[in-house]
Formats: sequence, structure tokens, C-alpha cells
Amino acid sequence: MSFLRYLMLLSLVVWIGGLIFFAFVLAPTAFQVLPNTHLAGNVVGRSLNKLHWIAIVSGIVFLVCSLLYSYLAQGTAQVFAVRHILICFMLALTLFSQFWIIPRMDTLRAQVGDFAAVPLTDPQRVQFDALHVWSTRVEGAVLVLGLVAVYLTASALHQR
Repeated sequence: MSFLRYLMLLSLVVWIGGLIFFAFVLAPTAFQVLPNTHLAGNVVGRSLNKLHWIAIVSGIVFLVCSLLYSYLAQGTAQVFAVRHILICFMLALTLFSQFWIIPRMDTLRAQVGDFAAVPLTDPQRVQFDALHVWSTRVEGAVLVLGLVAVYLTASALHQR
């Protein structure tokens, strides 16, 4: 059972730690250090793609281990435990970003090339900027939900 707890916490640490690193270190550094925003956008976009896949795997690992842990510890999987619902919301938001928001941003980026050379009023730029706002909101929501999930999971595991 301790190995299940370990996998649960590890999956959350990897997911939430990755989000924190991405938001506060990688993305800002890429836009500060690289010579233009086009290159920085490429680095950030590819990194976000990898982060999403890490998140998807982490979420599945967490759910499987947590459901199994609950079943072994209490005789019921507690499918509707708040931590499981939060992880499902986090996965849904991550999947939405990975398969709906990001592909649209990539298509616009491929059509326009370098957004630094496009006026702020250009319809494709306006659409890209709106998608970027949604992407940022989704990632922020996943981070907040994840921090709550970490707290609830740590509390639940401490009580046993």
C-alpha cells in the first residue's frame, strides 16, 4: 500500500511541478533569452505538448492508484471522492487544451509565421491571442485544482 501512496504523490508532484516550472521558469525564460518571439513560441509550444502528455499519464496513474488504494484500504474505490473528481476535471481541461486549443494555435502559427510582424488588429492575430488567453486560463485552472488535489490527497493519506 505504501507503493500506491508513493505513486499517487509522485504523479501529482510531477504534474503540478511541471506546470509550475513551465509557467514560472521555462516560458518566461524562453521569451527573455531567445532572439525573437517566434522561436520562443516554438520552444514553449513544444514544451507544452510534452507537459500535456506527462499530465495525461500522471492523471491516469493517480486515478488508478488512488482507486485501488481506496478499495484496498476501505473496501470501496470511492469513485466520487473529491480528489478523483478534481483529477478528472484536470484531465478534461488538459485534454481540451491539448486537442482543441493548441492545434488551433499551431494552425494559426503555421499560416502566419511570425506574429511579431503582424498588426495587433489582424484577424488571425486576434484569434491567436484569444486562444492564448484561453490556454493560459486552462493551465492556471489545472494548477489551482492540482494544488487542491495535492492537499486533499495528503490529508486523506495522513489520516490512515
